[in-house]
Amino acid sequence: MSLHVFNTLNHRKETFTPINPPKIGLYTCGPTVYDHAHLGNFRSYVAEDLIKRYLIYRGFQVTHVMNITDIDDKTIRKAHELNADLATVTQRYIDAFYKDIDTLNILRADIYPRATEHIIEMQQMVRSLRERGHAYTKNGSVYFSIASFPEYGALANISPDTLKSGHSVDSDEYDKENVRDFVLWKGQRDGEPSWRFELGDGRPGWHLECSAMSMKYLGNHFDIHMGGVDNIFPHHENELAQARCATGEPFVNYWLHVQHLIVDEEKMSKSLGNFHTLRDLMSQGHDPMAIRYLLLSTHYRKLLNFTFSALEQANQSLKRIQDFLFSLKSKSVAEGDASSSNDLISKTEQKFQDQMDDDFNISGALGTFFEFIREVYLHLDTFNSGDIASILALIERINTVLGVIRTSEDQSLSKDLEHLIEERQAARKRKDFQRADE
Repeated sequence: MSLHVFNTLNHRKETFTPINPPKIGLYTCGPTVYDHAHLGNFRSYVAEDLIKRYLIYRGFQVTHVMNITDIDDKTIRKAHELNADLATVTQRYIDAFYKDIDTLNILRADIYPRATEHIIEMQQMVRSLRERGHAYTKNGSVYFSIASFPEYGALANISPDTLKSGHSVDSDEYDKENVRDFVLWKGQRDGEPSWRFELGDGRPGWHLECSAMSMKYLGNHFDIHMGGVDNIFPHHENELAQARCATGEPFVNYWLHVQHLIVDEEKMSKSLGNFHTLRDLMSQGHDPMAIRYLLLSTHYRKLLNFTFSALEQANQSLKRIQDFLFSLKSKSVAEGDASSSNDLISKTEQKFQDQMDDDFNISGALGTFFEFIREVYLHLDTFNSGDIASILALIERINTVLGVIRTSEDQSLSKDLEHLIEERQAARKRKDFQRADE
């Protein structure tokens, strides 16, 4: 079965065909480092990590670039609030971001370009857009003319009737109702960092940053661009427009977007004050692997409603997997070559791959995994050492995608915990599920 992905650009599910197989260029929107990332941010980062891991599992060679926005309206405002140097403030949150993604077992990107280190590339892009007739100067700033790109609005599915060419906006973020010419280069302002530029000293606009950095490391035309659904407009729409117009080439083949994490039916965000950070949850005793499990267990294009009840359910699912591994590793079995388990293993792996090939259907893939656990328990007494080794190898392959099982599982278990796990397995065998759950 071929891999199929839902492409936001064409608003449909499509067969994934890399530009230069088996290589894949992947760009994901990284943090704006003005504060600690919250769980809504990590919903996107974990979903992107799941997809990246599956591409690697499928044999693709992924080059992953994730930007770090260390100069924009928010970072400057934060530095002013703290009366601190911008670089000092952003470095604090960059360090925290790296620590958080490691805690959640998110694979590191190959490259983390910082906006402040790529000003030359951004200025070159502004020059190109001006030379090609897609940008103009006004009041010391340079703006992109949306009228110069007839395809503007295709990604966000915006009607051309809503476009207000000639009306410019300086803010990095704005509502869909304000579909206006956006700023590429902001003229110098008091209290803001600025760089020398023949078109006027100043700093880059947020949208310009990602286009310039993604193309520097992945080329003008690459495979996949990911981010949250809130980035579709205006950020990704503007990225697409300026990249296409600056080079005259295609930009990205597949745009994938992750739905919001919500709390009480509202998007989790700092502005609403309804957010949780990873540090908050860990300080309350929650396992980061249970948090990861919760964040990846719902399909990336579906809303995920965060509740502590859901987090506890994720923790129970994770414990079920850990109990299963303990049962396999502690089971006394006869020596032998794998035979009884071969058919179950091959069918399970194929089903798992079929589900993930369908736009990364993690819900179906997890269902396949837990069905496999049930089947193994039913036939555990018939397996020999070779079967157990093959089953563990499959779990290891699946975990390269899920990333929820700690690799340091050789930690010694207390005698009390070992006894509880054994008692739970005995209750399951006699179908006393209430006792097993207790």
